[in-house]
Amino acid sequence: MSRTNRPLTSEPQVIGRSALRVDALTKVTGEERYAADYYPENHLWVGVKRATYPHARLTSIDSSQAKDMVGVATVLTSQDVPGSNRLGIFEKDQPILADGIVRHYGDAIALVTAETKEILEQALAAIVVEYEPLAAVFDPEEALANDAVVLHPERVDGNVLLRGEISCGRGAEALADCAFTAKVSIKLNWQDHAFLETESGVAWLEKDGTIAMIVSTQTPFRDRLELAEALKISPNKFRVMAPHLGGAFGGKDGLTVQGFLALAALHSGGRPVKMWYSREERFLAGTKRHPAVLNYTLGCDREGTLHTLDCSILMDTGAYSALGGEVLGLAMEHAGGPYCIPHTRIKGAVVYTNNPVASAFRGFGVPQVAAGIEQVVDELAKVGGFDPLQFRLKNAVRRGSVTPTGVLLTQTVGIGECLAKVQEHRLWRERQSWQNSSPPFKRRGVGLAACYHAVGFGPVIPDYANAKLELSTDGRIRVYVGVVDMGQGNASTYMQIVGHILFQGYDTMELVLPDTSQTLPSASSSASRTTFTYGNALIGAANILKERILARALLLFSFQLLEQLSVQDLVLLPGRILHQPSGREVPLKMVAGFMDDSERITTYSYTCPVNKQVLSTGGNLRLHGFPHRVFSYGVQLVRLQVDTLTGEVEVCDLLNCIEAGSVLNPQVFEQQIQGGAAQGIGYALFEDFALEDGKIRTNDFSTYILPTAMDIPNMETVVVALAEDDGPYGMKGAGEISIDGILAAISNGLAGIIGTRLTQGTLTGEKILLALRQTGKEGVR
Repeated sequence: MSRTNRPLTSEPQVIGRSALRVDALTKVTGEERYAADYYPENHLWVGVKRATYPHARLTSIDSSQAKDMVGVATVLTSQDVPGSNRLGIFEKDQPILADGIVRHYGDAIALVTAETKEILEQALAAIVVEYEPLAAVFDPEEALANDAVVLHPERVDGNVLLRGEISCGRGAEALADCAFTAKVSIKLNWQDHAFLETESGVAWLEKDGTIAMIVSTQTPFRDRLELAEALKISPNKFRVMAPHLGGAFGGKDGLTVQGFLALAALHSGGRPVKMWYSREERFLAGTKRHPAVLNYTLGCDREGTLHTLDCSILMDTGAYSALGGEVLGLAMEHAGGPYCIPHTRIKGAVVYTNNPVASAFRGFGVPQVAAGIEQVVDELAKVGGFDPLQFRLKNAVRRGSVTPTGVLLTQTVGIGECLAKVQEHRLWRERQSWQNSSPPFKRRGVGLAACYHAVGFGPVIPDYANAKLELSTDGRIRVYVGVVDMGQGNASTYMQIVGHILFQGYDTMELVLPDTSQTLPSASSSASRTTFTYGNALIGAANILKERILARALLLFSFQLLEQLSVQDLVLLPGRILHQPSGREVPLKMVAGFMDDSERITTYSYTCPVNKQVLSTGGNLRLHGFPHRVFSYGVQLVRLQVDTLTGEVEVCDLLNCIEAGSVLNPQVFEQQIQGGAAQGIGYALFEDFALEDGKIRTNDFSTYILPTAMDIPNMETVVVALAEDDGPYGMKGAGEISIDGILAAISNGLAGIIGTRLTQGTLTGEKILLALRQTGKEGVR
């Protein structure tokens, strides 16, 4: 998995300046190899037979016809799984292969390996499964009922995976003190990750019995631990390699094909095995964004100072827990937005249903609750007659403020600066004239949302990274990256950090992508924490290597000049070291040749500091990440135009004002911000995920509609750069903050256009046209 980066440049890398992505050329030319691009010689194809009921007892599995087919190597069921047959990160509740009960349409029942994909499909179709259908539950509110069908009877709290409550001040009672109040109730839809590269990988048995795999995953080191327990094999008997991912967004945060590949490799007679989900199988079996039912009541005094928040959050995690508890925990922590609200009651629950499995998705529950708080803030501003931006600015948190969940903000806080910049921006200042100049049969609106997003895992789960660098004997620097690059460009930033410290260009550097046999454990690529944690570790490792290089170079110069020298007189330059007083130079390759093997490799471990505040409520959420220490902040503004004849929405302009600390690579930063915003537009307007009694009706890209380049507006990114002491070179995470407020901003803009709020699911043209009709605005010039 080691590779030389292209395009090669000898220009030293500099922090704070845009730099070429090291994977740019290989990706645009098609040379980059993703997990799906590996076809080992003599490999077998792997596939699984999936359930045809949302909830049923398996009464028999007849695989005799499939086993007798020419070209079929193996047919396996749960009886062939040697370990616990249970997957899960915190809650081990999902089988690799169903062992008695199926709980949603995507459950895997039998695994087949075959010579070709065609034979594989025929064999899967030949497996006959008999079921005893069981009563099912599809509505999360119904799942809470005392007489509801229970999916996991061994659990003490019925269908509730996690519930919690956070209270501050006098809680909901303080609503009686408010001069103005507003309520908003909304139901948010599912969302599919829709990454280009569906779940895929290859696996094989190495000579020592190790199960090796190249797989599209965000979590190579954690994958080993999950597989070890499920298959009763030591974790060190798994080698997981993660090339560049063709997108993930949280959908590969946990096992997907890995369990099937490992099981198949154990029974393949030494042949490699390959699995690659079709788009339809991805929709069926892949995880989704949690749908949510939100009820918000917010109150303020006559001057517009926020006083009380009372809200409830109900999320549907589907048939298995995945990261449902952690998503709820982060959602509850962010439920009150970046505002000072002294009296709050925040109630939350996430429940099991016989729907598809929901788990991590960019934003991790924050886009859902941002949609709740930001819409009720807008409504309250209308009730009180306040300017919506001034209202937010008046109530925004600052450093030293306490959040609505009682968290003291000790680190950098930039929401006030973001709001102030948006207030002065032309898109806001000129909003009224722009709205008034609508073309015939068009109505225009401007929507606003403010948000914040925690960085990292929280106080209990160690948020660690281990960096490793090597100066090879030919003078090249190898950067061993233990954190996956799923397209966001973090690997390029790592190279930039090393090049900045060692003053080298890409032409003298190599990148080693995550490989559990070469790179060091560095937790998952998730939680807006990859560069924050790994960058800090890398700075430590690079500084140690720099010290060693200069120390050995000093000896070489001392022998040449026959005098005692100072290391302060040495300068590390691209491919060489200069002794400034004498003007002499030695090649980096020569220095490397005079170093011992143990000196040429440096490692450094870093673990993020955490919030050690003890809060009086929400204690059961601590294991799930509450509370956090560092947050990024953002304000999203959209200009919308609605066709009153068709209901079609055009997002004309989008402004993202982001405070995520110092910016290390402006180009990569802007790509992240724009990508998140585009995904948010899809979530708000296009991706109308349809589910009927647990069965997905939008199971391909002909029915599940994604925004294209034609639907993405002019985007502008404005940066508020407040250096964060905890972050490498002052940065904070930026991977999720840009999506958090998009749905809320679009909803607010549409409410102004239509005159009422759309509160159910995706904001499609059909729903908008119906709302225009109901408010008397359909067909209005």
